[in-house]
Amino acid sequence: MEQNAQNTALLVMDMQVGILGSLPDTKVLVDNMAKAIAVARCKKIPVIYVVVGFRSGLPEVSINNKSFSAAKERFASLDMDQFMTVHPDLAPAPGELTVIKRRVSAFSGSDLEVILRAKEIKHLVLAGVATSGVVLSTIREAADKDYRLTVLADCCADGDDEVHKVLTTKVFVRQADMLTASEWSKI
Repeated sequence: MEQNAQNTALLVMDMQVGILGSLPDTKVLVDNMAKAIAVARCKKIPVIYVVVGFRSGLPEVSINNKSFSAAKERFASLDMDQFMTVHPDLAPAPGELTVIKRRVSAFSGSDLEVILRAKEIKHLVLAGVATSGVVLSTIREAADKDYRLTVLADCCADGDDEVHKVLTTKVFVRQADMLTASEWSKI
């Protein structure tokens, strides 16, 4: 699998304080993600951060959206700036972009696609939390948009280990190349 750094971007998705806090142990995940980010920076591959967040009063949350509307009360009581802050060990470097999305997919309610077109990105390397959330939704949408896809399996996590395993070993392989951060560093 050949990789052209000129048309590749690493998407670091939902690696934010407010989401990682819901997982029991994130040390290995954060360490793997930090390695992947370092590899991307070394290879001059753009690192694009994607976070989920809402405006004050949550006008973006529809009562028709089962998952977000169920959490609306909890979201309303959060300091959204703090919730959206990327984990300090993974923080964006100067000049790296952060995209705010309003739904599960990295594309939904964000300007990600505009940024990717402007940078002529054709290959997305995906990593983030949760495997069954942002990673799954983004793979599906990105595949439909004809992006070439790689998923860094050890840079993804889910609250349900079995769901993570099924997605990374049986489902994602239909649309993406599956690698570890270490394997990706050698390409």
